[in-house]
Amino acid sequence: MKLSIVTTLFCSDLYIETFILRASKAAKQVAGDDYEIVLVNDDSSDKSLNKALALYHKDSHITVVDLSRNFGHHKAIMTGLSYARGQDIFLIDSDLEEEPEWLIPFHEKKIKTKSDVVYGVQILRKGHLAERFVNGLYYPIISLLSSIQIPRDMVTARLMSRRYTLSLLRFRERDLDLGGLWCLTGYSQVPYPVTKHSHSPTTYTFRKKLSLFFNSVTSFSSAPLLSIFYLGMSVFIVSIGYSTWVAVRWLFTPQPIEGWTSLIISIWLTSGLLIMSVGVVGIYLAHVFNEVKRRPYTIVRELYRH
Repeated sequence: MKLSIVTTLFCSDLYIETFILRASKAAKQVAGDDYEIVLVNDDSSDKSLNKALALYHKDSHITVVDLSRNFGHHKAIMTGLSYARGQDIFLIDSDLEEEPEWLIPFHEKKIKTKSDVVYGVQILRKGHLAERFVNGLYYPIISLLSSIQIPRDMVTARLMSRRYTLSLLRFRERDLDLGGLWCLTGYSQVPYPVTKHSHSPTTYTFRKKLSLFFNSVTSFSSAPLLSIFYLGMSVFIVSIGYSTWVAVRWLFTPQPIEGWTSLIISIWLTSGLLIMSVGVVGIYLAHVFNEVKRRPYTIVRELYRH
């Protein structure tokens, strides 16, 4: 099979029919009739599954993967990729904020550059000024703290070769961060500038973004653990210097030593550092806890394939 188009469904019933129509038209221009569209239902609470199955019965190109519950966007994506059979795999969101027609220029650039991946990069990130500012800090911080360089403003849409996709699927970690894994997989990857539309408020709340940020840092970097050591060393050096100053003052000056303020500050500082350090170690321990259980990151309730 020449081409697989993979997408996830979550509250997508308003878009799915239009998405299939546009995606099929683009796929035929690239692969003729030799393509498939893999729809992964991430336990959507609306009518997404019903509409997907109705389209499945009408179109032999459609495959529906129904998950047993909501496992999250990234895990649903990895599941969909594992069921893709094409030599090229086009990954895209189904909410039409990313255009299915991007497949055509992505395919042309992939052939021209002889690359394994062509990924979309937003020309102008959506959202208000404060949101764009906060999101803009994400990539420099991740790149600074981790050993990988994540391109700024990547979108989900990307056209991948089969060998790249199979290599990506070898990562079986439970705490998935696809942005990092896409880069960590390697191969030849080239960007393509796109304009992402905005039809509805993002489902990635500030809490989810914060969780994703900490997950990204702790998944690809040991810098927080090293920072605890250096911070502890700095506090130790400062405390030795302060203790020496107090001893000299007590021995050679008649002035009494004011203890309450410095004592309380030092207690608060030390306690805060200890709690923070234990928290950072706890995050890494939680990652280890999740990995050693070796639970599957998704469970497929039903597979509908022609």
